[in-house]
Amino acid sequence: MAARLLFQRRAAPLTAAVLVGSIAFSPSIVHAEAPNGRQFPRKPIYDDDLDDLLPTTKTLPAAPPKTPAAATEPTTSLITLPPSTLPPKKETPTDLLASKIRSARLYLYHHSCTLEDAVNSSLSRAFDLEQSFTSTISNLAPDRASGEKLMPGAIYVLVAGMAGSIVARNRNVLLRSGTPLALGIAAAWTVLPVTMNNVSELVWYYEKKVPAVAEAHLQVREGVEKGVYMARVHAELAQRKIEEGVREVREGLEGWVRKGK
Repeated sequence: MAARLLFQRRAAPLTAAVLVGSIAFSPSIVHAEAPNGRQFPRKPIYDDDLDDLLPTTKTLPAAPPKTPAAATEPTTSLITLPPSTLPPKKETPTDLLASKIRSARLYLYHHSCTLEDAVNSSLSRAFDLEQSFTSTISNLAPDRASGEKLMPGAIYVLVAGMAGSIVARNRNVLLRSGTPLALGIAAAWTVLPVTMNNVSELVWYYEKKVPAVAEAHLQVREGVEKGVYMARVHAELAQRKIEEGVREVREGLEGWVRKGK
């Protein structure tokens, strides 16, 4: 019994020393599991060893073949959206109000533009009419080189018209209205020939715009000219007859005086 206890006391330190020495001086690494062929315990020194360790195309697994459906699918987007099947959006009261306001604004803008154009065109016509009137009045006045003055000539024309109304005061309406006009026009052509010529040209310019009035004016003018010509001819004939009668009377008196002597 004593020997057994002594052996156990001496064997325990010896066993511990053997275990520590085996662990310290072991040349290989102890793994909990079996070593894997893919794990590299250390980096190889030569490229040949690295090529032997790296996988090649022969050792890699073959890629799965592509299906026709997968080949034809578009790859532009990672997420494919389904076709839109949403119902049309209904207009809200706000949208309806906005559309009505837009229509009203466009309506007002259109009519305001139309009104502005009408006002501008009216003002342009008024300005053109004013310019035409002023230029026409200035063109009616005689030139300074002619020496014709409007003020005394206008007074003479007015006096001639008043004289015609006095002369025809006891006649019919036609004579009472025509006599002052005829005497005034005659006086105007007498004392204001340049002004009356300008007035006649202006009247003829406006008459040409109405062919019927222009033709009537030409006919009246021809009739007046013809009447004046016939009046002159008859006046000359009457003058000749008077001169012949006076000569005959004078010759008769001279013959009678000669016979009396």
